[in-house]
Amino acid sequence: MRLGILISGRGSNFEAIANAIARRKLEAEIAIVISNRATAGGLDIARMRGIPLRVIESRGMEREAYDKLVIQELRIHEVDLVCLAGFMRLLSASFIEAFPNRVMNIHPSLLPAFPGLDAQRQALEFGVKITGCTVHLVDEFLDSGPILVQSAVPVVDDDTVETLSARILLQEHVIYPKAIQLMVERRIKLQGRRAIIREEDAE
Repeated sequence: MRLGILISGRGSNFEAIANAIARRKLEAEIAIVISNRATAGGLDIARMRGIPLRVIESRGMEREAYDKLVIQELRIHEVDLVCLAGFMRLLSASFIEAFPNRVMNIHPSLLPAFPGLDAQRQALEFGVKITGCTVHLVDEFLDSGPILVQSAVPVVDDDTVETLSARILLQEHVIYPKAIQLMVERRIKLQGRRAIIREEDAE
């Protein structure tokens, strides 16, 4: 399966995906890394690994016009699955229509709790005892697509945003490649907004 990775920042989840491929834990290849920011740290990771990359600056562009450029680049590289890895833009309906049920994202909370920005801060301010991370399919709304994989992370009394974020990030690096592999193996069946995971030995 050919992956298109969209990033805006440091690219730690992109690196986790690349590491899983290198360790043969994920049967996929990264066809292209696209960043909407030329300063994204993840671009250096792509360069060091020899992965094709493209910067398509989004500043000042309307969402539909920008998404059209990204779609074109993904199609040029024959991408099967689009993986958002810290991509800080809400996708348009036309983007989702171009890759139906083939766009994934990871979010640092147990959705539907705490969508949007600063999910870790939201969790601390709300006083929850457990939070975590979620890999989900992307629709045109914010953090609202079908949930594929989740991992719970306890919140301790002396947690800060930084300490909680660091523990959540470790779990993100585990479950994102796992969710992609489920897609590779075609083990995900959608029933409405529910994602049913077929057992490995099932027909």
